[in-house]
Amino acid sequence: MAERPILFFDSGVGGLTVLREARVLMPDRRFVYVADDKAFPYGAWEEPALKAHILALFVRLLERFDPEISVIACNTASTLVIDALRDKFPGHPFVGTVPAIKPAAERTRSGLVSVLATPGTVKRQYTRDLITNWASKCHVRLVGSDRLAGLAEIYVRDGFVDEDSVRAEITPCFLEQDGRRTDIVVLACTHYPFLVNRMRKTAPWPVDWIDPAEAIARRALSLLPAADSEVPAKLPDRSDIAIFTSGKAEFASRRLMQGFGLVLNGGSL
Repeated sequence: MAERPILFFDSGVGGLTVLREARVLMPDRRFVYVADDKAFPYGAWEEPALKAHILALFVRLLERFDPEISVIACNTASTLVIDALRDKFPGHPFVGTVPAIKPAAERTRSGLVSVLATPGTVKRQYTRDLITNWASKCHVRLVGSDRLAGLAEIYVRDGFVDEDSVRAEITPCFLEQDGRRTDIVVLACTHYPFLVNRMRKTAPWPVDWIDPAEAIARRALSLLPAADSEVPAKLPDRSDIAIFTSGKAEFASRRLMQGFGLVLNGGSL
């Protein structure tokens, strides 16, 4: 069994959607989940300050956990800092999370695609370059939501969310043009899949919601050395752990992590 863990990093609980898929693909691996709740939400930061914050945080994370690979399970962080992370830590593999614009462009029939993201991801040149490179023949609407990530955090902790609020955030994704309708919405924030059932319920018409979690997990698996087929499954005393950078996880957050089979590790970063 590989002793070095796989590290998952997000601003909050959204990366759990990717961790869930990774566990299915890599049941013998150990995982460390880091929620940067001390800095949440990332949209409130100026880009240079957020970039410096994440780079400094990874100095401590890599030293403390020595992961085999790190998954940046956050579109906002990935589109801002993934290249800088690879430059700063050239010997360490990073898997980023970027909007699934290429598969959306390949699958759309109407040619009308929306990318539902945080304002930070929407304004990144990285995102616009993806559209230029992979979806130049489509009409791609970028929709930046200030509230959905926070609504997702509330929903996964409390089990309830105001559906009118969800409807208001997703409505700009739905476009009618020359008899055609938006048929694909890219979920470009790992928090959003937690709300996809509420999105389906409140959407004005059915669309294909693209959740990149499985593709991210498969990419991480592809960068790892092959596991020994004779090695038994992960032992109970080698638990997966969760870290909150504030060191002050609320009861609902602790309960959520336990629900995902993660042991809360105390202390701040």
